[in-house]
Amino acid sequence: MTEDRKWDRKLGIRTGGRDASLGDEHHLPYEPTPYAVLERLAASGRIGGENLLLDYGCGKGRVSLFLCRAVGCRTMGIDFNPAMTEEAERNRLAMGVGERVRFLTENAARFTPPAVADCFYFFNPFSLETLQSCLARIAQSRYDAPRPVRLFFYYPSDDYLRFLMNEDGLTLKDEISVADLFPGDRRERLLCFSAEE
Repeated sequence: MTEDRKWDRKLGIRTGGRDASLGDEHHLPYEPTPYAVLERLAASGRIGGENLLLDYGCGKGRVSLFLCRAVGCRTMGIDFNPAMTEEAERNRLAMGVGERVRFLTENAARFTPPAVADCFYFFNPFSLETLQSCLARIAQSRYDAPRPVRLFFYYPSDDYLRFLMNEDGLTLKDEISVADLFPGDRRERLLCFSAEE
């Protein structure tokens, strides 16, 4: 049994598998972040009980549910695919985390983050154009309710990296090491960017 299946069993949820049924040029297939990567993120100290994490392209809810349990943060997952958010909701109910976790069926490019969201997670869920729209919405949310935020990017594409490294207002703060988990793949990184008040 794989480590991911062991974690799913331990948490009483089902988040495994890959789903490309609604993938297109703007929405990439569902593929969950490995639990080993989420363990590193949880251990980094960059997310805690006082934070609200928004997971873009949440799929079946693995990131939201694991981090809520591991660090006590509140989480919100959004996905454009209603079948995925229905699965995530079933997992939320099975895990019994109450209202600390929410899942919504939303178009990320048009979704305005809540004023209290201060952490944002991306595992290449969509095209660069959609990412740019998301970041513009986050910036507007910060303009309306000033606050520092952290943005986490797991396995970032070259397009994402080029854009992020040149985006005004974003600063690369840290790289949480995960390369040893999957040797030989240069994209195996978890980058933490910040935008200060």
